[in-house]
Amino acid sequence: MAAKRVSIFGATGSIGRSTVDLIARAPDDYAVEVLTAHRDVTGLAQTARRLRARSAVIAEPLYYHDLKDALADTGIEVAAGSDALVEAAGRPVDWAMSAIVGSAGLMPTMAAIKAGATIALANKETLVCAGPVVTAAVQKAGTRLIPVDSEHNAIFQCFDHAQPERVSRVILTASGGPFRHADFSTMRDATPEQAVAHPTWSMGAKISVDSATLMNKGLELIEAKRLFPISAAQLDVLVHPQSVVHSMVEYVDGSVLAQMGTPDMRTPIAYALAWPERMPTPCERLDLARIGRLEFEAPDEDRFPALALAKAALAADGARPTVLNAANEVAVAAFLARQIGFLDIPSIVSETLNRYDPRSPSDIDEVLAIDAEARSEAQQAIGRLN
Repeated sequence: MAAKRVSIFGATGSIGRSTVDLIARAPDDYAVEVLTAHRDVTGLAQTARRLRARSAVIAEPLYYHDLKDALADTGIEVAAGSDALVEAAGRPVDWAMSAIVGSAGLMPTMAAIKAGATIALANKETLVCAGPVVTAAVQKAGTRLIPVDSEHNAIFQCFDHAQPERVSRVILTASGGPFRHADFSTMRDATPEQAVAHPTWSMGAKISVDSATLMNKGLELIEAKRLFPISAAQLDVLVHPQSVVHSMVEYVDGSVLAQMGTPDMRTPIAYALAWPERMPTPCERLDLARIGRLEFEAPDEDRFPALALAKAALAADGARPTVLNAANEVAVAAFLARQIGFLDIPSIVSETLNRYDPRSPSDIDEVLAIDAEARSEAQQAIGRLN
């Protein structure tokens, strides 16, 4: 059987490293075409050597010569910059991991879709910002999106794709993050270190902060609406601190199917990598007797207003999810840079949504223009705080 040709966009991040780990365990089964990273030259070079990649691309042009020097004796092609990233994404492969954080992953993902690759989608912002445009491109290319987020991957596994009318509700679970029981004063004074200290998952800083605000779950609601033939009214969220039940699908007869497993991203990545088959993983097996109990509770939207903002953006649709995502990315970056407080994040998103309400984008250029304008509005909102 021929080796599956694969590319990994965001190879040095949390999702990328987990993907690399799985591929490295079966090197004869995969031929790695492209690996990319934002600034991590050392990590990218080491991974390219380990997987014998054909090409390595660093998104930040300043690091081109460092990467070239690091791979000088390998024969691995080296490139840098956003244009090189999109060009590399357009190379023909069987499977591509889209794991670049934020809206920066949009153009490479679109290029990979147009090239006909099966897309393992870990970049939720792609569907949040440009859902209709992306799904139309997938349909035109005749390819498929397989979600890698643990929640959407769980839904994908439990959802009756052939008879979606039998589904009555989709329930996404949330860990609740590090501030699940925190009061306003604690969250007001929260540091970036406290916000990224996720209780169950190991993730990057931006996603960890989104989990702490529950914006991550709001973005996932929007993504679920893009991925599955359901209405916004059929989507729900439950806080589940053990992170064992990754999501649930309820059917018209009252049956509820849940996908369960230990909190290890290699499980959904492996499902996407092997689909429609399954592959073995080194993940710890689920021991329910040891866990003892599973808890569920409704999210508190008063203490976590980011979730309510996302729900409102989903209901309004159009450009609202794009504005929501852009403002949130700017606000989270400012928080991580210690320019604003934790509770300022949803405030900045809300103010941006109130000040900027463009018409629905019809193509990718309009999506990018709205994204840029929303970021500018969010930066101005930060300026008014300081």
